[in-house]
Amino acid sequence: MSYLELIDPEIASTIQQEEQRQRSKLELIASENFASEAVREVQASVLTNKYAEGYPGRRYYGGCDYVDVAERLAQERARKLFQAEYANVQPHSGSQANMAVYFALMKPGDVLMGMDLRQGGHLTHGSPASFTGHLYRVVSYGVKPDTETIDYDQLALLAREHRPKVIVAGASAYPRIIDFSRFQEVAREVGAHLVVDMAHIAGLVATGLHPNPILHADFVTSTTHKTLRGPRGGLILSKAQHAKILDSQIFPGIQGGPLMHVIAAK
Repeated sequence: MSYLELIDPEIASTIQQEEQRQRSKLELIASENFASEAVREVQASVLTNKYAEGYPGRRYYGGCDYVDVAERLAQERARKLFQAEYANVQPHSGSQANMAVYFALMKPGDVLMGMDLRQGGHLTHGSPASFTGHLYRVVSYGVKPDTETIDYDQLALLAREHRPKVIVAGASAYPRIIDFSRFQEVAREVGAHLVVDMAHIAGLVATGLHPNPILHADFVTSTTHKTLRGPRGGLILSKAQHAKILDSQIFPGIQGGPLMHVIAAK
């Protein structure tokens, strides 16, 4: 009998039943994956006890020597994997990664252009149900009815008409290669920042099976689960020149203490 079974048999039973469900059912949800035993071991470690507000070498708590090592490793590995100059591994989710980037680039009322949720986009790309729909003036692009591929001509026309501050590329339900260079051309033409949300394709990017958006985008966000098979969390990639503003938007901007057991698992 495990310690959890002694302390809380109801939760222990729930976990056992969920494990059985995952082992016996076929998962077809694109945003889910199965974290490795190593990832789960780190998440269940003593790192969950540690408060570490701030960043490595610049914490508001003492005793951060070893969690600093863990966070620096996560940053270094993310930069190397995606060929980026800067990485922030503290976002609790992909949505929070997107929020931090938006807050760094836009003020309420600015124009945000993203993919229509009904045509494959994500809530944080401008849905009225999201904070993005409440804070920004949203212009949505979509796909061609006949090919169901992104309508890049429509994207360019809308961008010229509305002059967005930020253009978001990436999707939650789009099984095609995304032409990041075309997005870059449009963004440069209208003076917009290009943000790529690669949450659903990050694993494909990491293995070279999908073009790397960091070569074209000003900012790249992702989750660390899905196709990366890590813990549930977020990630921001960019050039080193944006480090200060991005770091400040995550902490103290929209988050408090980082989840060190999750960061180490990333």
